[in-house]
Amino acid sequence: MSFKALELDGKTAVVIGGTSGIGRAIAHGLAEAGADVVPTSRRIEQVEAAAAEIEERGRKSLRVASDVSDRSSLQRVLDEALAAFGKVDILVNSAGRTKRAPTLEFSEEDWSDIIETNLTGTLRACQIFGGHMVERGYGRIINIASLSTFVALYEVAAYSASKAAVASLTKSLAVEWSARGVNVNAIAPGVFRTALNQKLLDESERGREFQLRTPMKRFGKVEELAGAAVFLASDAASFVTGEILVVDGGFLASGVNQ
Repeated sequence: MSFKALELDGKTAVVIGGTSGIGRAIAHGLAEAGADVVPTSRRIEQVEAAAAEIEERGRKSLRVASDVSDRSSLQRVLDEALAAFGKVDILVNSAGRTKRAPTLEFSEEDWSDIIETNLTGTLRACQIFGGHMVERGYGRIINIASLSTFVALYEVAAYSASKAAVASLTKSLAVEWSARGVNVNAIAPGVFRTALNQKLLDESERGREFQLRTPMKRFGKVEELAGAAVFLASDAASFVTGEILVVDGGFLASGVNQ
């Protein structure tokens, strides 16, 4: 197999939650590998800025907002992508939310909101875009799992449950769709510094524990997730499906670090 199999020229990607953080970095990586990329999220001003960043990389994009709780909005993204590009080859599901609180005090409303976004929202997008991919006989779906897919993190039970379920959903869809040309995988990021968590990581005991347990002794840069996404989106990963690819600086391999 040639390294050209890693190139994404001629491919069209949709990145849900692609306007900030991990999703934005993955959208940039896919564009730099050659794909036209549609980064979408709820806020149109963020969508417009993210689409401009794709175009600055010499690729085509669209400006269409979406909400994973609204099936019709996801269908609209697919319809506009088909009108503009004729197909969608790659779907990345990066929309997510969390809330930290003791489980005894966690409301059912907050629990339901997190499951709705992280798990059911991922399912909706997989159904809508996966249906198109199955019909074409080709597709690459990349979901976003978490360290908490595998190990518990303190006082985020709803988030952890949702991300464990995302991994299970990923495997289920891989079993159903891979023989029909659609590979379904997930990336499980370790601890990555973003604008939302920078204070937590740099100024709390929780952040210090995360770093202590990471053998590389640093937090990830969101750009370091792009390579994993490009690989899973490419024809180099033609026989990879149902996999949860961990990018964590060694966190899950870690026992005693000193």
